[in-house]
Amino acid sequence: MLRIGTLGAARITPAALLAPAADLDRVDVVAVAAREHSRAVAFAQVHGIAKAYGSYDELLADEQIDAVYNPLPNSAHGELSMRALRAGKHVLCEKPLALNAREARTMVDLANELGLVLMEAFHWRYHPAAARCIEIAKRLGRLERGESAFMGRVTDEGDIRFQLALGGGATMDLGCYCIHALRVVSGEEPEVDSAAALERPSGVDLTMDAELRFPSGLEARIRCSFDGPDRPVWYLVLEGSEGRMRMENPFLPHRGNRLTAEFSDGTSIDEELTRRSSYHYQLEAFEQAVRGEKAPLTGGSDAVANMAVIDAVYATSGLGLR
Repeated sequence: MLRIGTLGAARITPAALLAPAADLDRVDVVAVAAREHSRAVAFAQVHGIAKAYGSYDELLADEQIDAVYNPLPNSAHGELSMRALRAGKHVLCEKPLALNAREARTMVDLANELGLVLMEAFHWRYHPAAARCIEIAKRLGRLERGESAFMGRVTDEGDIRFQLALGGGATMDLGCYCIHALRVVSGEEPEVDSAAALERPSGVDLTMDAELRFPSGLEARIRCSFDGPDRPVWYLVLEGSEGRMRMENPFLPHRGNRLTAEFSDGTSIDEELTRRSSYHYQLEAFEQAVRGEKAPLTGGSDAVANMAVIDAVYATSGLGLR
């Protein structure tokens, strides 16, 4: 049994951790910690978690816990994940793994040194839709153009995603998915040709548009925004010498998805992939990685490479690294 403790009482935790854990025989969420003990207790009571701690260190000191889930603000991903690793815990950390590539590399080096799993929670990558996109992309011939977008609306002025000190910004929260998708389906690492942000007074990016160039010649655009429509816009488009594909909602495919493709030989595809939650596939993969059964798809080298592109986008836009 893999016994997991969760750091904080984040809104994403029930969907990302508790629901999938309830369906897995070999995973049990046994503890929650929050900076306020009363909040941890309340969260534990609502979700049937056995232990509630009033500090993260108390949870990390619990020798009955094998791993931790870190859904804290981006600014706490590095520090708390490394504290968990030093306490002998495997870590499933929400994306983006760190504030920048340098911090991500430090985290990965520590995990490797200690022989522990550090996995970035890019849950979309574990859903069958991701594998299907990779499969179809290989049928498109030489990739020429691409676009990945994730746009929604955030209206709460107090939202942590608008706070620079907490690692906020549209690229950190939404654009990281767009970058990751293009890297995954192309199998290449891009250069950033241009990037333009609409900046909030707080110094975070409300929107970001960036042009990426891949070694094979693929030219792609990412678009992310907190000032999008009420209903999210999320898609991945690829055009190649032998066809074109479009994936609607590659990032949360369990909320509905559609994959279409047309090929130069006259064949086409129009399908919906399973709506089983990508979080379920992710937790299964984490448990398998901890047991040494299978290496995670979003492990150390992938996380550092994705952060490097995020860094380049911010540097090119003029906003600077997080």
